[in-house]
Amino acid sequence: MAERLRVAVLGGGRSSEHEVSLRSADSVAAGLDPTRFDAVRITISREGVWTAADGSVVSLTPGQGGPLGCDVVFPALHGPFGEDGTVQGLLEMLAVAYVGSGVLGSAATMDKHVCKVILRSQGIDVARDLLVFPESDRAAAHAHIATALGYPVFVKPARLGSSIGISKVADAAALEAALNLALAHDSKVLVEEFLGGEEVEVSVLGNDPTRLETSVVGQIGYDREWYDYEAKYAPGGSWLDAPAALPAGVAEQIQATARRAFAACACHGMARIDFFCCADRIVLNEINTIPGFTATSYYARMFEASGVAYSDLLTRLIELALERFAAESSLLR
Repeated sequence: MAERLRVAVLGGGRSSEHEVSLRSADSVAAGLDPTRFDAVRITISREGVWTAADGSVVSLTPGQGGPLGCDVVFPALHGPFGEDGTVQGLLEMLAVAYVGSGVLGSAATMDKHVCKVILRSQGIDVARDLLVFPESDRAAAHAHIATALGYPVFVKPARLGSSIGISKVADAAALEAALNLALAHDSKVLVEEFLGGEEVEVSVLGNDPTRLETSVVGQIGYDREWYDYEAKYAPGGSWLDAPAALPAGVAEQIQATARRAFAACACHGMARIDFFCCADRIVLNEINTIPGFTATSYYARMFEASGVAYSDLLTRLIELALERFAAESSLLR
């Protein structure tokens, strides 16, 4: 039997999505095929300390391979300091293969404003918005929102996920509190128009932009006013219909748009791409380059509905990581 590959699964991290990341990492480590992989859990504390399962601190030395002698790293990290290109840059410095997008794709999609600039340049429909900073003129922001966007609106940190720091704002009276909440999480905030369509998602797998694989399209249902943190992570808070019941041709249009967006944003390996399917528009909402891998997460469930089992999906992601690493290592730098 071939020697098993040693896979370091990173969980935790310094972001407010720390707990969700730990659950994703546990699921990944448990789901790896034990006949092919030796899973090693590494937890990154909220202070940024890397520790092994026995509690020892993990040393990271460029030129000496991956952490704990691993062959490939699976970063099951969400949010800043994990999904935004920072850990990816560190792993590049260590010269070790890792699952998912590189520095550029990770950073570009983590910043919702930058991502929308890229998508608009490709003719992909995204929500109208206003960018707000701590030093922004609040009176001017109020006026623009009232005239250009209308209420309700969503106020969200530009570089965070899992619906943390997001508010649905019904009127101008609630706007200041929502802005202050979002700005407590990020110095860059998006105020977006309300889109009342169905929320649908699709999973993307691959490296080569000409041969990307998409899952069936899934439709999200939830028992709250909107798809907030509790709806995403509380047991029974949301549900997935996959494949979604959509008009003829709509699923194919969503899948094609997802592949275009994935390639335009220099993504690799995996992404879950979220859309609003409205009466007269299909609007891309977000690109998640490290989607959740918990028991309730939908990236793997949409591929499962497409005929790809969870363990097989993890194997393919590792194979894509090694493929990309080999290609990058062959280049003269």
